[in-house]
Amino acid sequence: METKQREQYAESLAAHDAELERVKEGIRRHGMPEISIAPGYGKLLTMLVRMTGASRVLEIGALGGYSGICLARGLADGGTLTSLELKPEYAALAHEHLRQAGLGEKVEYRVGEALDSLEQLGAEGRTFDFFFIDADKGNYPNYLDWALRLGKPGAIVIGDNAFMNGKTLNEEERGNAVTQMRAFNARMTGDPRLEGVLLPAYDGLTIARFR
Repeated sequence: METKQREQYAESLAAHDAELERVKEGIRRHGMPEISIAPGYGKLLTMLVRMTGASRVLEIGALGGYSGICLARGLADGGTLTSLELKPEYAALAHEHLRQAGLGEKVEYRVGEALDSLEQLGAEGRTFDFFFIDADKGNYPNYLDWALRLGKPGAIVIGDNAFMNGKTLNEEERGNAVTQMRAFNARMTGDPRLEGVLLPAYDGLTIARFR
């Protein structure tokens, strides 16, 4: 069976999710890139946040709020999501979508360059027990460095788009974003400070736990 068929079969088993469909429609209506995390992996985010008992989640890249809803759904009472987004209009739409889903009070948005926001979080002494990275691919290794600085022992870090639509698998691709993603994938699965794995469905998802 082809990979796409397997993914379609898996999706067919999932119940309709009106909140997430509203997010996808909002993204289309506002002319934003339709690059939210795959539905199956979105459900996995919710499960992992809930299973690990994470209470302070950091998201790098909000887009329209699809992954934000998935992450916030897994939080226990009192848990918080901090979301970093470059574009103010994206952050505003994401926040509106989380409010519509009844999750608006769980999330704080910080707008601007993610590396600047991470510097600020570090200066504030903030720490997190769950990280989700889905932003500019060329900075994935830098975001992992920050996760290692801000993460508690046992924290989870997840990176989306490990395959970059097949570019990371193509040896002829030598662009900066591709080479940085390859470096990120290698570190997530081979850094002695981490226990990691790359899941090969959809566009690839790397998951690691801090030792």
